[in-house]
Amino acid sequence: MSFFALGVNHQTASVELREQIAFNAERLSRLLAEQRHHQNLKDLVVVSTCNRTEVYAMAENAESLLKWLADANNIDVKQLIHHVYRYENTQAITHLMRVASGLDSLMLGEPQILGQVKSALALSKEAQTVSPELNSVFEYAFYAAKRVRSETAVGSHAVSMGYAVAQLALQVFSKPEKLTVMVVAAGEMNSLVAKHLAEMGVAKIIICNRSRERADQLAQEIAHQVEVEIIEFSALAENLYRADVVSSCTGSLYQVIAYSDVKAALKKRRYQQMLMVDLAVPRDIDPKVEALDGVYLYGVDDLQSVIDENLAQRRQAAVEAEVMVNQLATQLITHQKVKEAGSCLPPAQ
Repeated sequence: MSFFALGVNHQTASVELREQIAFNAERLSRLLAEQRHHQNLKDLVVVSTCNRTEVYAMAENAESLLKWLADANNIDVKQLIHHVYRYENTQAITHLMRVASGLDSLMLGEPQILGQVKSALALSKEAQTVSPELNSVFEYAFYAAKRVRSETAVGSHAVSMGYAVAQLALQVFSKPEKLTVMVVAAGEMNSLVAKHLAEMGVAKIIICNRSRERADQLAQEIAHQVEVEIIEFSALAENLYRADVVSSCTGSLYQVIAYSDVKAALKKRRYQQMLMVDLAVPRDIDPKVEALDGVYLYGVDDLQSVIDENLAQRRQAAVEAEVMVNQLATQLITHQKVKEAGSCLPPAQ
């Protein structure tokens, strides 16, 4: 039995393919609950974000992970085979540590991924698909991520998707103080967007979220910097015309902003330009919107050029972080071998 990591990310697969194999928490929880009854592959954690879907598991071979990923999404293995990466044992541990530390992220050093990996582990624990051995690997990866963030500068020099959206707004609009922004969904990613835009000095932020409680929480966090309004999710389309900038990241399996919605909003705005940023995978905004005059539509992959301008210092720090991760991965493997001989795993501090 070996430890494997298998998946796709923004470097190996298009957003279209990533959409096909993305999981939301509800569906993944159901699939994991079913999987724990299978003898061949019942010890696994699945990390699914906008930029990656990865399966981590104790298994006999990587092929079982690939088959599970394809079957779970009703696609042919042949569609994945040329896009997946797979790692075993030391390489798999190193990869998990790099992911948790933000070293493998679209935005080098971004902190959100650590919380997402922790949530993925928690979901698998609820479904009872995490053995003590698999849990130990993840806990040690969290320890490595903590070391990387506290002992290197890879997490410094604010760079995030939210920051990238704010920079993009500055490029499209010359006067941020006149902008009305709408965030569709008030999750972690859009919260960062709202906070960066509030700091930039926009005039107003409209929060459109299914849960009033989460919308209220975000409103309280930014109300000291900007005027805030909360609208019902059902009122999204009819209020779209009010927004100069729209950032959407719902986690929905279906598009929430249709071509017809944006076309109607543009007409009501007398065709004043709009910046629309789709941070969701699967996508929230109909891609055909890009063809409308006056609309600037950006997806997660498009933001790479904006992000690159802010990464020079983090890249320098990442060299040191990579050395640390490799050392910690080797240390973990060494201690596992010692454990097999009767000792125990080093505690994650």
